Order: sequence, then C-alpha cells, then structure tokens
Amino acid sequence: MSAPAGRDGRAVSPAVLALRRLPNPRLTGIGAGLFAAAAMFLLGCLDRLLFDGSAAVFGVLFLPVSALTAFWVRPADLVTAPISVPIAFAVGIVPISGGTGAFGGQTMAVVTALAVHAGWLYGGTLVAGLIATVRKVRLMRARQRRMLLAAQTARPAAPSPSPAPRPAGRAPRRPSQR
Repeated sequence: MSAPAGRDGRAVSPAVLALRRLPNPRLTGIGAGLFAAAAMFLLGCLDRLLFDGSAAVFGVLFLPVSALTAFWVRPADLVTAPISVPIAFAVGIVPISGGTGAFGGQTMAVVTALAVHAGWLYGGTLVAGLIATVRKVRLMRARQRRMLLAAQTARPAAPSPSPAPRPAGRAPRRPSQR
C-alpha cells in the first residue's frame, strides 16, 4: 500500500496527515481573543491548583495558546492575534499572581507579575506575531499567483479597427482638451 499523496502528487508523511486531522476552526478577531483569554484563565486556575501558581508552567502553557490563537484566527483578522495574546496573558495571570487584600493589593500583584514575567509575555506575542506574519505572506503570494494565472488564461481582446490616419502637421489632442 502506498502513502497518501499530497496536492502535488508527492507522498505525505504521517506527521502531516496527523496535523491535517486536527480541528481547523476559523475564529473572528473577537473569537480568537475570547478563546485565548478563556484558555489562559483556565490554565492559570489549573496552574494555581496543581502547581501552586508556578510562573514557568504558566509561561510554557502560554506559548501553545499563542500559537493556536494565531493559527485559528481567520485570514481577515490576522492582525488581531498578536494584539489579543498579551491581553489573554494578563487575564490568565490573575489567578497565579498571589495578591492579598482588596482591589488595590490584587491589582499591584497582577502588575508586578506582568513585569516579572514579561519574558513569557514577549515570547508568546512573538510566536503569535511570527505565525500571523507568515500566514499573511503566504496569503498574499497565493493571491498574486491567482492573479497572474487569471491574467495568463484570460482571452485576448478582439483587435480593434485601426484608427483613421491623422492629417500631417496636427498633433493628437489630449483627453482633457476634448
């Protein structure tokens, strides 16, 4: 039995086939932001329960959420992925920040946690930005190829009759003078 073939006829590896079976939702910009924020909040709560609020575990889990957000956002909303991911990080860090007291104490704990763990924040934002940029470049190239193919396959227009000869000594008028 031969391996399944891809679009160009070459054999496709089992890893690629496994990736193709994964869900491929297309979220709007708001949907991608809500997905990232909800996922990070749930992961922050789980981190607090299982690992006592480990920032390293939270940061490592933030990277795949950033990648999934950038992969799952629809092409028209690609610019929102690197914007919504840091917001999701801030939402998710609330359960593990360890603030005590009232609103002011909790807010200071979140701000401190954001400052201390900025490396993970920048890393996840970079992951989302790179994925969104690569997807956008690929979309632009595909569109350019489609336009070139359409221009090549378009029928040439019927030849127009030749214009009447102009009398010698007269320059043709510009369209604005007519």
